[in-house]
Amino acid sequence: MKTKELHYLSGLLIALFVGLHLFNHFTSIYGAQVHIQWMNRLRVVYRNPIIEVVLLSAVVVQIVSGIHLFRKKRRVMLNRFGKLQIWTGMYLALFLVIHVSAVLVGRFILNLDTNFYFGVAGINTFPFSLFFVPYYFLAVVSFSGHIAAIHAQKMPKSVLGVSPKFQSLIILLVGCMLSVVLLFGATNHFKGQPIPSEYDVLIGK
Repeated sequence: MKTKELHYLSGLLIALFVGLHLFNHFTSIYGAQVHIQWMNRLRVVYRNPIIEVVLLSAVVVQIVSGIHLFRKKRRVMLNRFGKLQIWTGMYLALFLVIHVSAVLVGRFILNLDTNFYFGVAGINTFPFSLFFVPYYFLAVVSFSGHIAAIHAQKMPKSVLGVSPKFQSLIILLVGCMLSVVLLFGATNHFKGQPIPSEYDVLIGK
């Protein structure tokens, strides 16, 4: 199987998981407990040992194949969507390395439940928020931007008079809006409400 095909197939698996993951984060606008309730339902699926190994393998394949394709494509002339695809892909590769490593360390070394509180401890603590707010914002924007770039290049024709490029811009815009909503959900419920003390280790307390 060619590198491009491996990248595509692993990307589909990851995109399916990310879709569920973003839905889970969207529920945080209703509060941390609602987020955790949905997380526990979804974990029945993706914390299954077999599925978890498949997902982690897909992440490794996605990163390695993505770097290979980046090195190949950066030498050729690309349009704006082509450039958007490779640069959002590189950010996603970096994000996956950091994020997956952090979750594994949290679970198996720090013995923490890597739930909603694990994800938002840094966002709600200054100066860590200076890193984590753009870190998460750019992750969601890059995910939607990567999909938008592929859509613009693969969609064969207009739909209801809307060109593939304009459709892609809508996808990117929706991703930006979703990122703002998710950050709102991650920060709005902690004004005057402390994060559980077991997560203090994440912010050096």
